[in-house]
Amino acid sequence: MNKTERISSRQFRTKKKHKYGTKKITVDGRSFDSKLEAGYYQQLLWLKQYGEITDFKLQPRYLLQEAFTKNGKTHRKIEYVADFEVEHKDGNLETVDVKGMETADFKLKRKLFEKMYPQKLSLVTYHAGLGGWCELDDVKKYKKQTKT
Repeated sequence: MNKTERISSRQFRTKKKHKYGTKKITVDGRSFDSKLEAGYYQQLLWLKQYGEITDFKLQPRYLLQEAFTKNGKTHRKIEYVADFEVEHKDGNLETVDVKGMETADFKLKRKLFEKMYPQKLSLVTYHAGLGGWCELDDVKKYKKQTKT
């Protein structure tokens, strides 16, 4: 190729891999960021069908900080988009994020969320050794105990 030839953006486009190795998946016509998240969606459908929970929402948004202007520069709002919001039979709400690991970005957003919102924020994952769906903190404890 000589210096005057241009390469189109289409030639450069390749399917970008997610940095955590997850793959998008579609269940019931809904797109999920990972198999893990899709699996939890199916668990929530089952829990709702059998009356264990009242309802749930996908991708609820929570405002963590309003947009603002300082010294002539406009800063965008900060939002946290969780995976699910679950309404339990007793009326309590629980916000659920499904992750295989806790990211630095999530840790910061979790702190802001905890200060601003009353409901529980759960970080869940699937672990066969602990019997299925459980909190990521429980998996960390389990791994520490079995390591020794």
